[in-house]
Formats: sequence, structure tokens, C-alpha cells
Amino acid sequence: MKILVVLVLLGLHSAAAVIHSLKYIHTVSSQVPNFPEYVAVGMVDDVQIYHYDSNTTRVLPKQDWMNRLTEDNPEFWERDIDFFRGIQPLFKGYIETLKQRFNQTGDVHIFQWMVGCEWDDETGEVNGFRQVGYDGEDFLSWDVKTNTWIAPKQQAVITKNNWNNDNEQLAYLKYLLTQEIPDHLKKYLNYGRSSLMRTELPSVSLLQKTPSSPVSCFATGFYPNRVMMFWRKDGEELHEDVELGEILPNHDGSFQMSVDLNLSSVTPEDWRRYECVFQLSGVKDDIITKLDETAIQTNWSKTGDGGFPLGAVIGVVVVLLLLVVCIVGFFLWKNKKKGKEGFQPANTSDASSSSSSSSSSSSSSSTEVPVPDGNQPRSEEEVELQ
Repeated sequence: MKILVVLVLLGLHSAAAVIHSLKYIHTVSSQVPNFPEYVAVGMVDDVQIYHYDSNTTRVLPKQDWMNRLTEDNPEFWERDIDFFRGIQPLFKGYIETLKQRFNQTGDVHIFQWMVGCEWDDETGEVNGFRQVGYDGEDFLSWDVKTNTWIAPKQQAVITKNNWNNDNEQLAYLKYLLTQEIPDHLKKYLNYGRSSLMRTELPSVSLLQKTPSSPVSCFATGFYPNRVMMFWRKDGEELHEDVELGEILPNHDGSFQMSVDLNLSSVTPEDWRRYECVFQLSGVKDDIITKLDETAIQTNWSKTGDGGFPLGAVIGVVVVLLLLVVCIVGFFLWKNKKKGKEGFQPANTSDASSSSSSSSSSSSSSSTEVPVPDGNQPRSEEEVELQ
């Protein structure tokens, strides 16, 4: 799968066509504490558009444009909610069946069902898909070319044979994946065009956890998720000592990605020959980041003299200063308190005199001690490495 993703990404700059996707993902779990037994989500171009679970029994739109769609179509969710409520006990029964086939007991188990399609907005080509997973592994998948089910596990063969012999169900499945779901996708794209078809460039940084760690070229905030990212040396793309990370979603609907470069065999003099390249579908210009030691963000301090890290030294000094301030303040408070405890008037006339003397003494010796408020500026910015 990862090889396929890389091959697809390699054609980004040569192809202007955009392939959109729609996925409906259903998850049923057993004995998972504090988690709904059934969850359904919809994803357009890997962006979540709605959420339903068995605890709330309500569909929650996850994008503003989905609210507009439901306002224009008030009955939009009615059929889906009925389907969700009906499918939950069916999928729950699947878990019990699979537990028997795998000779399992009543531990935590998860059953997943994904159905969807990809649509090329230039050629109109549609590719549907349907997959079944159990406990994080593939259990069944549908072959679009042969319109048959494929079983990667022996325990799935019985189900595969039963479903492949149901011609009526196979015909409906083909219609669902080549007609109905693509129509859903086009409708979603029409409503969410300004959001789903936008282009956002990333912020690119160089990160390193320790002096001996690989240097990570980290891009975040980009959209869409059709990107290519790689290291190159002297203008040539590198394939060795490079690890390409997965594209991950951010909370705001954008994406992030990183590619690591192992520099253990690279001399400091050769660093200038390396650069990180980020390419975004539909954008002509690449984002190029030169490998520069001064630009690398780290969680450790670079002193250049092999001595103790400067950040640690400053941190220790700040702590000691605060400790001194606290000790001075404590003794001043203690002396002031002791003076008050030693005042015992013998009679009314002495009380007035003694009080006046004590007040004068306190006024003349009072010292204002700065109290740290916990908001002191940090000596060195800490970078949380992704």
C-alpha cells in the first residue's frame, strides 16, 4: 500500500487531474470502556464531514457546508439514521460469529466496514471499494474488476463463498459503488467546493530530537493532501537513508507530513548539498528548504564549544535566583512575625507607647521583596518535535 502511495505521488506535477474520494466507515466494538459501541463517519477527500455514534444517536455535521446541505435537504439524515440503527445489531452479531471462528473469548474486539469510491473529475472514471476488517486486520475486500469478494484469511472463506453466491447482492453492490456513492460524492463536492477544492501552502521546518537523530523536514498546514515530499542531494532525489512519513490530518482540516534524512555518514561540509523539496498538487512552484544547521529546531542546545548546554546553565541560574528571593522573603516575614509575637503590653499607657515604637520600627525596616509570578520569560524556546 505504501509503495502504491509513493507511485501515485510521483505523478503529481505531470498530471493536473484531481481524484476525489468518499468513504463511509462503520466501527462496532465490544467491551471497550468509555467508547460508543457503534460509530459511523463520512470522509470526503480524507476530511471528516459527519459523525454518528450509538451514545448520542444523532448525526453531527463536521463542516459548515454540511450544515447548508442539511438545511436545503431537511430529510437528508433520516434514511441514514434508520440505517445506522439497523446495522448496529447486525455488525455486533458479526463480532460474535468471528470470535467463534478465531476461537476467541470475551476480550476487546473491533469490527470495521468501509465502503466508498474514487472519482476522477477530468475523465469521470469511478473506482468503488468495499472492505471489511476485524481487530485491525483485513478480513474481506471487494474486487471491482471481477465484482467478487476476496478472502485474505482462512476464517473469511466461508463468508466469501456465501457472498459471492448471492448474485442479487453483488448486482446491488456494483450499482452502489459505481452509481449511488459517486452521486453522493459529487453532491458533497458541489456544496463544499470552496473548502474541499482550496489550496493552502504549508509551513516547512527542519527538526531534530538529538544531535545523533535524523533531521526531519516537517510540513504542516497544507491542503489538499495530494503532495510529494523528498530529500535531494546536488539536485538528485535521494532514496537511501530517507524515511517518508505518512500524511496525517490536523485538527483544522489541513494536513501534515515529514520526511527524515539520516546524516550519520554525512560530513558537516557536505550539508549544503542537501535540500528538502515539498510539492503540492496544482501548485507550480516547489517549496525548497536548504539543510542548514542554524535553521534546525531542537530540544537541545547547540553551544559550539562542547561545554554544558547554555539553556541548562541559564535555567539553573534562574532557579537559584528565585530560590534566593524566596529565602530572603521568608526571613523577612519570619522576623516581622517574631516582632509581633514579642509585643505584650503591661498596661494601657505602655501599650500606646510600645505600639507607636513598634509601628515606627516596622515602617523604617520594611523592604519590598519581588515575588515571582510564574510567568518569567524562558531562556530558550522549547520546540515540540512532531
